[in-house]
Amino acid sequence: MTALDELWDLVRSIPRGRVSSYGTVGAALKNPASGYLVGRWMAQCPEGVPWWRVVAKTGALPIEKLDPYLELDQRRVLEIEVGLFAAHRIDYSAQGRDTSEV
Repeated sequence: MTALDELWDLVRSIPRGRVSSYGTVGAALKNPASGYLVGRWMAQCPEGVPWWRVVAKTGALPIEKLDPYLELDQRRVLEIEVGLFAAHRIDYSAQGRDTSEV
């Protein structure tokens, strides 16, 4: 299994209605990776991986830098799945903790 395959499996394990940060996902890998690197890898995300469930540790949606339309898609899906937006960021505290675990 490659590092990317492991990443995709890990992101697939984030349950509907939950989010995780790039850094948390990176730390959970067999060979830990930085949140920055996870963000770069997520740009290659294959179909069937719920990429929208991975956000910045601040709750921001940095995909906007890559494609503003993807950010709108991510926000729309997260509002449906999670309903945790406050001031254009995910409100982690509404999940009952500061950050989501994978």
